[in-house]
Amino acid sequence: MLSLKQRIQLNLHKEYKKAESKLHPLTYLFWEATLRCNLNCKHCGSDCSMDASKVDMPAANFLAVLDNVRQHTNPNNVMVAITGGEPLLRKDLEKIGSEIYSRGFPWGIVTNGTTLTEKRLQGLLNAGLRSVTVSLDGLKESHEWLRGKNTYNKTIQSIAMLAKVDDLVFDVVSCVDQKNISELNDLKTLLSELNVPAWRLFTIFAKGRATQYPELFLENAQFRQLLDFIADNRKTKPIASYGCEGFLGEYEGKVRDGFFFCRAGVNISSVLIDGTISACPSMRYDYAQGNIYQDDFWDIWQNKYDKMRNRSWTKTGQCANCSSYKWCEGNGLHLRDENTGELLLCHLDKLSL
Repeated sequence: MLSLKQRIQLNLHKEYKKAESKLHPLTYLFWEATLRCNLNCKHCGSDCSMDASKVDMPAANFLAVLDNVRQHTNPNNVMVAITGGEPLLRKDLEKIGSEIYSRGFPWGIVTNGTTLTEKRLQGLLNAGLRSVTVSLDGLKESHEWLRGKNTYNKTIQSIAMLAKVDDLVFDVVSCVDQKNISELNDLKTLLSELNVPAWRLFTIFAKGRATQYPELFLENAQFRQLLDFIADNRKTKPIASYGCEGFLGEYEGKVRDGFFFCRAGVNISSVLIDGTISACPSMRYDYAQGNIYQDDFWDIWQNKYDKMRNRSWTKTGQCANCSSYKWCEGNGLHLRDENTGELLLCHLDKLSL
């Protein structure tokens, strides 16, 4: 049950979202720099592999997008996040980072951490690296069940290295599943000992390889258990928070820094491996808006993304008569069927015991 305070805050937040959707300032630009990966994770939504069928995008092609963007907005206000696949497999990553940084954009990477070395880290820092997200999905057995053998110790070593770097925006993300949910307290202790400042916890949705492993999906009671854990661990490091993917009813304002806001297409865009202009990487080719090889990126950003900036079309099915729709607006767009508008996962449903 939402409190009166939460209702007032959510009503104010609704007006803020409306204004942001109208102005749609670009603040986050993801680049899928490679589909190659040294791992074969069970929950991968991209279905990456060492022998990815699509070659890495030439750096010059993405840098041309950045040159286009900085003609229209202050690059200092647009974070470039390099993803994959595993971005560290690109041998030219340091050179690319220097080019991004020289154009005025802060940049970071999302990595599994298993190939990071002290030398590589220093080279990336010298190239202007400002942000790193590393995945750790449980203690050794649980993490390696999800990500493969001989990955845990390498990931821990990378986390320890990164935690020692001053002025680096650094966090650890964990996908919480039925195998690792019992380990959350131990993980909190481990990350605290490693001096990790921030810890984001996600739940897994049925896309890509994840559909093959039912153990990846939390039962309703486990989902509430996870949110209670996060709410209880918001004051001591590592500061726990839940991912941005869904409206959480009574937990809104308690498990994240802000209230639920699917910023896909509102503040977030992405360039995929083949040049497709999309929004949040969780959606990949859903809601694709254009392609950098045929379209002007900034024109696409300014004049398309209608489905993301006006979400009235999501008020269908179970959302049509939901009393929380005015705050939720149909949940995260990656959790809807683009063609039918059908909601595939409702977090409020999962909070029902």
